[in-house]
Parts: sequence; structure tokens; C-alpha cells
Amino acid sequence: MPLDQITKTTRQTKIPPLSKGEIEALTGASPEIVRITRPRIRQAVINIRNMPDSPYVQHAFSEKQRKQMEETQRAGQQARGKKNRAPKEFEAIYEAAKHKSKQGWIGIPASAFRNAAIDVCRMVGFKMTFAKLSIFAVADGIDAADGTPLVRIHGEPHISELPVRNASGVADIRWRPMWNEWSAAVRVEWDEDQFSAQDVYNLFSRAGWHVGIGEGRPNSPNSNGLGWGRFEVVE
Repeated sequence: MPLDQITKTTRQTKIPPLSKGEIEALTGASPEIVRITRPRIRQAVINIRNMPDSPYVQHAFSEKQRKQMEETQRAGQQARGKKNRAPKEFEAIYEAAKHKSKQGWIGIPASAFRNAAIDVCRMVGFKMTFAKLSIFAVADGIDAADGTPLVRIHGEPHISELPVRNASGVADIRWRPMWNEWSAAVRVEWDEDQFSAQDVYNLFSRAGWHVGIGEGRPNSPNSNGLGWGRFEVVE
């Protein structure tokens, strides 16, 4: 009997409607077909350390810089006439360049590891668009200033004082925190339907060798880098 006829008969006699199972039994409907499986999410800790002679240099966008930009944009046309330049406080700039957590420790943006793993996929023939949806670095905490998810870095920073040229071509001096020796324990989550555990391990090994993290990394978008921020996976 057709489904519409069964429904019509039920309404006319005012009896309780048939259940889904009864209708399927009468109509011969096939059981539901499942084409999409649930994600199989795995998590592991990957221990890394810097490669020899490859320091990590950090440059957080400071709260002071954000406020200055906001004030300039609020002032609009009036800001163009202001050319007073305050003296640089190099020590304060150095401290502001660190990503500090609410607990006080310094961390590396978790996105740096995720981006490195995604970027290196192009070298092994894996679709970067799939990797974007399949692998993540789990944060140990967040930046107290801007909420950036952070992975804790182990090591002692010192001042890196380097001459640079701004985008305008004007020479400048930059103070940045530099770690000559550093390590981290990166918690990684991934979809096992896309990557095996060995895939993830190999991906991070390649990301550390080819891509790197932080300022002056080999995969820097604005230059060929300085060889900084390269790391190796600790067995």
C-alpha cells in the first residue's frame, strides 16, 4: 500500500498514527544509510627543541601599539598634523614583545605550530585545505593581553638588538626577546581519518626543518629568513 494511502486511512478512522518502523515494514522502505562517519580524534604530545644555531625570536604586538593605532584612527584627519615623536623605551619594547600568559609564563602562539604543519603539506603532496580542517595545536594557556592561545616555551630569553629597515625603507633598531636554546611540549589533536600518528610525527619533523616558527624563520612571508625558529622532534 502506498505511504500516502496509509496516512489518509489513518486520518479517516482517527486511530493513532503508524510508527516509523510500522510504515517502513508496510512500504518496504530500506533502513537509513550512513555515509558520514564520526571523526576519530586523537591527541598526543610532541616534544620539540631548537636545532643547533637556530634561536627563536618573538614579536608580540604590544598593547601600547594597539592603543596608539586606535588613538590615531579616532583622531582621523587631525592625526596627520601631529609629528611629535616620543623617545623610544627599548626595555619596555623588549618586554612588550613577549607573549605572556595570565600565569606569568611566556609562550609561543599555538597557531605557529599549526600553520607550520599546514604549510609543509605542500612538500609531501597533501592537500593544505584538508590539513586546515584536520590538525590543531592545543594551547597551554592564553596571552594575558590579547587572548592569543599559547604553548609554553622552556628556556631563558635575552635581548636581540638588530638594525632593520622598515617597509618605508627607513633604518630602525629593534629589540626583541631571543631564545638561543629552547624547547616545548606541543599537544596536537588530529583527525585519524586524515593522518596517522606517524604522519603527524613526520609532519612536525618536516615543519621544524623546512618551515620554522617566529621571526626570521625560513618560511617568512617577507624574506628568505635568517634560519631562525627551526626545531626538531625529540624521540
